[in-house]
Amino acid sequence: MTSPTGLFTDHETKAIVLLSGGLDSATTLHIAIERCFRPVILTFDYGQRHAHELEAAKKIAIALGCRDHAILRIDPGLFRGSALVGGEIDVPRGRVIDESIPVTYVPARNILFLSHALALAESLAIHDIFVGVNSLDYSGYPDCRAEFLEAFERMAALGTKTGSEGRPVKIHAPLIHMTKAEIIREGLRLGCDYSLTSSCYDPAPDGEPCGLCDSCRLRQRGFAEAGKRDPLLDRYYYS
Repeated sequence: MTSPTGLFTDHETKAIVLLSGGLDSATTLHIAIERCFRPVILTFDYGQRHAHELEAAKKIAIALGCRDHAILRIDPGLFRGSALVGGEIDVPRGRVIDESIPVTYVPARNILFLSHALALAESLAIHDIFVGVNSLDYSGYPDCRAEFLEAFERMAALGTKTGSEGRPVKIHAPLIHMTKAEIIREGLRLGCDYSLTSSCYDPAPDGEPCGLCDSCRLRQRGFAEAGKRDPLLDRYYYS
């Protein structure tokens, strides 16, 4: 496991990029690179039952030649009552996806992730953070909305040294108003290898997706609406 200590300190334009290993964050990483940022990647191990995504994040970073990738551990004991942590609650399969907050919500997860990213950004004199949240094709999480990101950015400007000196951190959420199909088309345009990603909330030990959780179904619908074939399914089901 790598550590943020010792990440590069040269004078290239850098950005913190949050990379879970999923489809959205992988696309966001490609967008950050296209916008001429050199990424400092943060991935979080918080005891998630879909820990296979950590290996996916490593593969994505390596495939893009990103040297600066830190995997940070967050105590899973912080997260109670979530189907994604602890194994006490089953991940829903085949439910009606609506705007209600599902049991796969992880308490304050994006607040913690962005807070870590903010601390590292200020420490390294970085003024840009990229996050792959999306407010259209998502499962009702309150921390995936534009209003939340705007509020976090305002808080960061008020509560940091750089912000008080007039050099606040900018939160980039390039996917925030995109459908899953639009995200996939954009990623494919940028050469994103979606076979390396992992979206399933409850995959098999080898990473095979369940196909029925919210995340799998949103991914399937996105590829269908984009008129494309999911290479991850090719790997597991058609190889």
